[in-house]
Amino acid sequence: MTETAIADHGIVGDLQTAALVTTDGSIDWFCCPRFDSPSVFGALLDDERGGHFRVRPVGVDYTSKQTYFPDTAVLVTRFFTESGLGQIIDFMPPAGSTATDDHRLVRMIHCVRGQMTFEVDVAPRFDYGRRPHQTQMTETGAVFAADGLTLTLHVVREPGDERKARVTAVGEDLHGTVSLVAGEVRGLVLESAADGPPREIRVDEINALFDDTVRFWRSWLARSSYTGRWREAVQRSAITLKLMTYAPTGGLVAAPTAALPEQIGGERNWDYRYTWVRDASFSVHALLRLGMADEAQQFARWLGDRVRERIGSDSGPLNIMYRIDGSSDLKEETLDHWTGYRGSTPVHIGNGAAEQLQLDIYGEAIDSLYAAERAGMPIPYQGWSALTGVLNWLADNWDQPEEGIWETRGGRQPFTFGRVMCWVAFDRAIRLAAEHGLPAPVERWIAERDAIYQQVMDRGFHESRQAFVQHYNTDVLDAALLRMPTVGFIDGRDPRWESTLAAMDGELVTDSLVYRYDPEASPDGLRGSEGTFSLCTFAYVDSLTRAGRLEDARTAFEKMLTYANHAGLYSEEIALTGEQIGNFPQAFTHLALIDAAVTLDAALDGRAPARA
Repeated sequence: MTETAIADHGIVGDLQTAALVTTDGSIDWFCCPRFDSPSVFGALLDDERGGHFRVRPVGVDYTSKQTYFPDTAVLVTRFFTESGLGQIIDFMPPAGSTATDDHRLVRMIHCVRGQMTFEVDVAPRFDYGRRPHQTQMTETGAVFAADGLTLTLHVVREPGDERKARVTAVGEDLHGTVSLVAGEVRGLVLESAADGPPREIRVDEINALFDDTVRFWRSWLARSSYTGRWREAVQRSAITLKLMTYAPTGGLVAAPTAALPEQIGGERNWDYRYTWVRDASFSVHALLRLGMADEAQQFARWLGDRVRERIGSDSGPLNIMYRIDGSSDLKEETLDHWTGYRGSTPVHIGNGAAEQLQLDIYGEAIDSLYAAERAGMPIPYQGWSALTGVLNWLADNWDQPEEGIWETRGGRQPFTFGRVMCWVAFDRAIRLAAEHGLPAPVERWIAERDAIYQQVMDRGFHESRQAFVQHYNTDVLDAALLRMPTVGFIDGRDPRWESTLAAMDGELVTDSLVYRYDPEASPDGLRGSEGTFSLCTFAYVDSLTRAGRLEDARTAFEKMLTYANHAGLYSEEIALTGEQIGNFPQAFTHLALIDAAVTLDAALDGRAPARA
């Protein structure tokens, strides 16, 4: 059973896949060749059967610290011992925008002061530990192979120092040592689908890869227009969102991990390695607020392809989620041979919620396209035609029960948030048509938009609670509705909104942290409970700001920053103990941090928060 905390990780990636690295130098999660491929290192979910790639000092006691090389996705893990100071520099050179099976995990091993010997253990476990592998050793490394997938380990060293860096087979795994004195750098490169055998890599070559990777990330980050109070947190969030973007298609995964629990020992253990229309739309919107438009253009193309694939479908023009290449086979299964994170089972891969009806996704998708258009991205004829088809379908289908934003498994309901986001879809499309003279059944769209607004005001607001509620058949509060002022459905100082916010303060908020809803009051078809939801906490900050409660907003934001891990990363939720739980790092949380910071900065500077 793994003991490493979820928060005790950093992430590296090449824009097609990613790896998690523990604070003591072990890669315990890596799926290859894509985010949604089976894992080859999965000790995060089963320390004995999952596989790992571990590098750490041997024979001495040590303490370790981990940080990012400034303004990059290059991760540095430092080890402090009585005999010296050493570090591992982990990174993945960007793989480009063409899908490839060739990916490189680079592990530079550096003795900074004194002397140090590192031990190396490479123990891959292919296909979530379900496929045995064969290992072929050479003088310059090793090849691990299973079912057509190969991982090639190249050793980084200089001529004549074989005794400094040695690797040997232990069964089908590999063990080695790297002995260094101050100033020396050696390392290992693990490459998938290499086009040749293991080779001896020189230090100059690995240094060049490091320089190129640093240059890539700093060049990308330089496009950010954000100069506000929380620059470090915002930039780390932006890099994290970029790390979770699959460059060949523009699809963004909700998280690079699967089955990390929302409650330790509970059953809410879902696979997040897919592109949710909602999460990706929100992420694009957040990056646009930093002045980064390329990601919006990519996502618009990805979204257009998905709509065109389903023209005429009875179940709607969009699924709620897809694989990163746009395919929709997300069959859910369990890995019964794995113990799960700290015994949390079942371990789910795939996602059975993919076939749910969630009407809010149409508002989020169209809102992101509207924001992209305002940032200068044109909407071509083909794109407008597809968008018109989506709105016409929504006009016929918005007024029906659905599963809602939280993917509950307790049956369909007329969720208030879903209705609000349908209103957003019509509102943004009407604006686009009017601003550009585009052909559309605008009169019908206006009628549907206004009907939704009136229905939400009549049925979504609970008079006895003086609050907007989760759905029309309950009095339960729902933190998803914190986005109502953000999307412009209601003004942040409207009396109905102020009373809703007050109700949430008393029921969903605990020391500025926010629960999604009360599962005991609103059965969601699942056993157990969960922590506070970090997206909702940052949405709360945004909503407080729009309500004019700036001191409360700033206090809540600053408190939330203390829950980040050592590298500035957030998982999905925060447990009662303050521990990060759920899949990690989570796009939802990082995009919401960006939104909250930009909105709060504007208000504190005396500028009106951005309006829809």
